[in-house]
Order: sequence, then C-alpha cells, then structure tokens
Amino acid sequence: MNTVKAPRSLRFDSVMGSANDQTTYSGTKVSAVAGLIAVASFSGAEAQQSNLPPVTVDAPVARPRPVTSQPSPDQVRARTALRRAARRNQQAQQAPVPFPNAGSLSADRNPYADAAAPYKVDHVQASGKFPEPILNTPKTITVLSKEVLADENATSLKQAVLNTAGVTLGTGEGGNAFGDRFFVRGFDTRNDVFIDGVRDSGVSVRENFFTEQVEILRGPGSSFAGRGTTGGAINIVTKQATTEKSFYNMDTTYASDNTKRVTLDVNQVISPTLAIRAGGVYQDAGVEGRSFITDNRGGGFVALTWKPVDAVKVTADYVHTDIYGMPDFGVPYLRTGPTNALGQYTTTAGGPAPEYGVNRDNFYGYVNRDFFEVHQDIATVNAEVKITPDLTFSNKVRGSESLLNYIGTIPESPNVVANTLTANTLSRYQPTDVVANQSEFTYKFDTGPWRHTAVAGVEVSRETSSIDTYTGLNGESLNGVVNNATGSATNVSITNPQFTFALPTSQPALTGKPTQIAIDTTSGYLMDSANYRDLLILNGGIRFDDYNIKASGYGTSGKAAGVFGSQAAESGMPNFNLGLTLKPLPITSIYVAYATSSNPVGAEFDGTSAAYGGLAPVLNGGSNQIFGPMKNTAIEVGNKWELFDRHLLVSGALFQTNVTNARESVNVTSTANQTATCPYNVTIGGTQPCITAGAAYQIRGIDLEVAGKITDKWSVFGGLVLMKSEVTKSLVAPANPALYSSNVGLPLANIANQSFSLLSKYKIDDRWEVGGQAVYRSKMYGGTLLAANQGTSLPSFWRFDSFAEAKIDKNWTAKLFVNNIFNKLYYTAFYQSAAPFTLEAPGRTVAFVLSARY
Repeated sequence: MNTVKAPRSLRFDSVMGSANDQTTYSGTKVSAVAGLIAVASFSGAEAQQSNLPPVTVDAPVARPRPVTSQPSPDQVRARTALRRAARRNQQAQQAPVPFPNAGSLSADRNPYADAAAPYKVDHVQASGKFPEPILNTPKTITVLSKEVLADENATSLKQAVLNTAGVTLGTGEGGNAFGDRFFVRGFDTRNDVFIDGVRDSGVSVRENFFTEQVEILRGPGSSFAGRGTTGGAINIVTKQATTEKSFYNMDTTYASDNTKRVTLDVNQVISPTLAIRAGGVYQDAGVEGRSFITDNRGGGFVALTWKPVDAVKVTADYVHTDIYGMPDFGVPYLRTGPTNALGQYTTTAGGPAPEYGVNRDNFYGYVNRDFFEVHQDIATVNAEVKITPDLTFSNKVRGSESLLNYIGTIPESPNVVANTLTANTLSRYQPTDVVANQSEFTYKFDTGPWRHTAVAGVEVSRETSSIDTYTGLNGESLNGVVNNATGSATNVSITNPQFTFALPTSQPALTGKPTQIAIDTTSGYLMDSANYRDLLILNGGIRFDDYNIKASGYGTSGKAAGVFGSQAAESGMPNFNLGLTLKPLPITSIYVAYATSSNPVGAEFDGTSAAYGGLAPVLNGGSNQIFGPMKNTAIEVGNKWELFDRHLLVSGALFQTNVTNARESVNVTSTANQTATCPYNVTIGGTQPCITAGAAYQIRGIDLEVAGKITDKWSVFGGLVLMKSEVTKSLVAPANPALYSSNVGLPLANIANQSFSLLSKYKIDDRWEVGGQAVYRSKMYGGTLLAANQGTSLPSFWRFDSFAEAKIDKNWTAKLFVNNIFNKLYYTAFYQSAAPFTLEAPGRTVAFVLSARY
C-alpha cells in the first residue's frame, strides 16, 4: 500500500495547533490543508510514473525481539531530568515574543523584564521563593524597572515609590524623620526595605544609580521576608555584571532647581566566564520651590560575575553612597479653630501654612548650623552551585555600614494670633552595622504530573546601632532670639522667619551617651510551589524567626535624668502563606492567597522608644513596653492577564488585612484616666505618655495595575488603589477627646484611601518619543500610632509630568522633563501631633538629560 508521510513541520504545526489555543489556525484546519497538499503532490507524481520500470520490494524477514531490560535508577533519573528540561524549553518557547519592529535588544537590558516591553517585568529577583512568573504568582507585586525609573526621572527610592499608587510617605521627629518612611497598604514599611533580598536597616535615604528594579510586594509576607511586612516589603535589585556584552553608559542632567548630575554605568566582559560592572554618581542639586534646601550626592558601585564552570556562579558587589545637604522639615500646620480648657482643639479647622497665604518657600531652620549626611557601604558575595540538574545550593553573605547624621529645625506649635512658632531643634548621630548570611537549597522534582520547586533555607543576621544626639544647639547669637528650656527658639515669625542666618554661639558636640541597640535573628523556612500541567499551581511556605533585641543607654527614670538602664525582649514568630492559582488559559491566572506576618517589639530599628516602634533602655513611669508581637493576616483574591501578544500585564485584586495586638499611644494625665496597662505614677506627676497593646485594625481594598505595551509604540505603567481602613478595637482614649469619643471606627493615619498613577509613553517614529505621568492622592488624615485621631489632614492633589525624548544618533539621546507641570502646591507627609510640621513636594522642575550608550 502506498502511504504518504507529512513533512515534520506540518506534523508539528498540527499538534501545536490542537494543544495551544493561542494559535491562529486550529489543528483540524492545518491537518486538512496538509492532507490536500500531500494528496495533490502524490497524484501528480503517480501520473508521471507510467514510463518508469516496475520495482519489486521484498518484505523484511521477521526476527524475534530481544527481551527489554528494566532501566536502572540512574537511567530513570536521567530520563526524568531530560523530560523536565524539555518542559522548560517548551515554556521558554511560549514566552512573549518581540513586536515585529521592536528594534534590537539593548546591551544593558533588565534581565527580569520583557525585552520588547521593559515597563513589564516578568520575574522578581527571588527565583527560588517565587519560581513562577509574576503572572502565575498569587500576590500583588508592583515592579518599577529601570526604564520606568528613567522615564519618571526618579533618582531616589522615595521619588520612585511615591509615584506608585497605594504608597504614601510618613515622617517623625527623630530617626527616619525626612527619608524613606513608606506606608504600603496603610502600614509602615520603613524597616521592611531590602537590598537584593537582605534587610537594609537604619538608612534614611537611598539612591537609584545602582538600581536595576524596585519590587513592591504588597500584603503581609513574613514567610518570605521575616519580621514586619504588615503592608508589604520593598526590595531593591542592584545592577549586576553580565557576560553577554560590554557596554558603556553615561547620563548628564541639568535642571531648573540648579541640579547638576552625572551617572556612569560600565560593563566589561573580560572573558566568556568573567565580567565586571562599575558605575558612579555625582549630584549637586537644590529643590524647586524650597529655599536653601540642597540635595547633594556621590557614590560608586562595582560588581563581578564569574562562572568558572557551568555548575558554579559567583557574584560579588560593593556599593558606596554619600548623600548630604540641608534638611527640609517643611512648614508649620496652622490650627485656626478654638481650644478648650485642656488645650484641645474643638474643630478640625486648619491646614498647612501655605494654604493660608504663607510663602511656600519659607525655611525655618538655620543655614549656618543645620545639615544632614547619609553614608552607606554595602558588600555582598553570593555563590550558587548546581549540585545536580535539579538541586541548587546558594549562599549569600552581606556586610553593611551606614551613618545617619543630622541637625535640623522643625517648625512646631504655631500661634496663629501672634504669628509665631517654636523652632524645635532635632539631631541624631546613628551608625548602623548589619552582618547577614543566607543559605538556601532549591530542589526541583516531579510527583506524577506535578512539577515542584521546593526551597529550604536558613538566615542568620545581627543588626547593631548606636543612637546619639548633639548638645550645644541652643542660644543662637542673634538679638531677639528667645530660647525655651530645650534650646528651641520660641518667637520665630511664621510669615517671615527672621533667624535663618543666625550663628550658633557654641559648637555642637555629641552627648557621649548613646542608646545601643542590637538585634539577633535566626530564621528557618520551607516553601514549595507545585505546578499541575500549567493548569493548577499550589504554593505554600512556613517560616520561624527567633528574634532577640537588647537596648541599653541613658534616660529619665522618675524625676531623675541621665539614668543608665537596659531592656531586652525575645520573640519566636511562626508564619506561613498559602496560595492557589488556576490557569484556564496560558495568558491568565485566577488566584486566592492567605498569608501572615508578625511585628515584634523594637522592630522599627531607628526608634528609641515604644512610641516610635523601638525599645527604650529606661522606663519612665509604671508602664510596660514589652509586648507580644503584633499579628497580621491577609487574604487576597485576584486575576492577572497578559494581553497584546503577552506584552501587557493587567492585574486586579481584592484584599483584606487584619492586625491584632496592635500598639496604641495615650497620654496619662492623672489616676482618673489611667488603665491597667498604663498606670499613673503620682510621684512623677504631669503628663505621662504610655504605649499599650491590644488594639485591632482592618484595611480592605481593591488594587488594579497595568504594565507593558499596548502596541509596539505605546507603553504604559500605573495603578489604581481604593482602600477603606478602620480601627476595630481600642483600649485607650483618642488623642483628642474633644473631637472623638473613641478610636473605634476611625480611619488609619497617613493613608490616602484613593490613589492613582499612570505613566504613558508613545514612540512617534524612530527618533522621537513623548510621554507623561498623572498622579492622584486623596485626602490624608493625621494621628498617633495609626489612628487618625488628631483632627489634622492634608488635602488631595493631582500632579502632572511630561517628557520628550529625541534620538540624536545610534549612541546619543536627549530627553526633556517637566515635572509638576502646573507648579501644584501639595504635601507628602506630616507629623502625628496636633499641630504638626508638614513636608512639601517640589515645585515645577524642568530637567534636560543627555545620554550616551556605547
């Protein structure tokens, strides 16, 4: 019998057409077309065979088949490894493909992002803990790639994160007062910032010159990140050397706020197995709309990648940054309403001083004394060994040193009638050291049709800090300056601060009595992600943290100042996460997830008292500050899609976070308002601040996000977050009983319950690109320890930015930014007091960036 065998390419298309629902033609249609072609070809050939001689073919002689031997265990393992490799290759073939005219890939492209749509990041850095693409991960993850950072002209972490929906900024009187104190999904994450997966403690300001991408993992996640992470965690992924190709980049910036900035980024391939990358930054800058404020920076990084053999990879990097200038503690908040006999405001009337005609440029500090400087050195070595094709061991060692050093002036306690305020002096000298080691095994195996990626790891870290303050900060030598007992000027004009250039009569010096803090943590975790034929994915993890903190130093006990003491606390914190992901189509996922986290006492590393999340070495009064950890749980249900040839990631999620055993703050003024946990010490007298535990909070919301390309010319990145927050349990009276009878039912402080951001860019032709960004934040309320109970608020705002980019030639581009196009006056954060200082955002800023790529 004559038979026809279709060419392999047609057989392959037929099979793939039936297996992959994204194929344009069905398998049946392709098979039919292939059959017609084959029959037509055979018929034509048959018609031409009349003149050919006959051919006789002998049938082969049948031979007995040998007995099949059973495979050895080594052969079974080898075949399993080959099947798994084939599956991985098939998954790689199904990955998004570049648009037809997307252009060549850049040498310095982000290895985690979609090469054809760099606004869309496909994977987070922690591939072991998050083995699936973001599309298949049951968690809301926002990733700002370096291309997003560049198009936002965001040179610091604070600039980048505050352009993201669902994130707001907080502040304080000490510690991290003017830096990277973020609120994600309503909760403080200032000590939940990581660099390449290692917690970055004690630093207030972070540069972006060494950043590949910024990952915001929303919702509780202690099983992934350890302590804290009530609202989420932020991970900075640093630039690493690559052996793919050498490149040489430079960016030069000039801006209307007197900014002069240069960054370098060089990658040199030494050999096919060795590459070195190095870069640096220099910046001399002011801040538009803020007199006397400066923001100067310098630094460098070097990274090495070495693969001596295919199974071994070693990376090492070192980063040094210096940030220094004049600190900005903003403008006063004017309370225009009346007060009662206890000095409590009886209305919520008031707002930031510029809302009442005060110049937005006003500076209330002392240019001849105030300063801030931040230094940081980070060294990391990571070794990865592939023991077998399925088993990998990695070990990361980190050592870092940082310094936060400043003297600043806060405009507080304004007297609207007298047009004066108190210029309160704050200072800090805080060196912080971190030593950490992370060891991790990743094992990939199959159980029937289930593909598993299991991770087991151990982390050990020691964080130490010494927190001191300056003396000699009072008595500015200018006629008319009156200082109170703490050395703060009390008659500073609100509308025309008159002591800006006052000279100090004494040289500031450290007290020599620092508070010493040490945190030792040992953690172990186990996680597994099980994938059933890319249709169902189950993941779960459990982690235990053994947390120990000790604080020692000087404080006030009773009526005696300068008393030495120490306090210690220990917590064992088990946490877990569970997730289920359904994939009805390869381009979508539907998931439900549940996770927990814990906040132990003293976890806010920059705080020196329980009121600021720290641990005080000396107790003042009869109250206790050693509590069990705050317990946080969250459930999230979401849906993700990859659209437009899988270059646009669209996601939506409903979430709810509950917090129990939360801390609260209360001022105990007499035995009449004391509680069991906050007794009144009659010997001390006066007002005694107290922290107690047992409160509960809840946040519900919806999170919508988009990232990637709609067409090969149109890129978008943004999100919309709508939240509702509420205090569900409280054991103390509100900070202002004249306005609120209870904390229960109040929203949480420092949260914009509605926030929106959208960055959009369009490629007009091969030379020109234009883009812009819109950012919205709703009204934000102030208060103490999360409850919005002070009657203060910041107004909502819209801000619009724009940019245009011209490609001069294949190596040079020029970009013009106009940020805050309409010079909108808006505010980013304020303190928790009844009349807080308020931080302003920069005014309209025009920047020109010239870039070279070789």
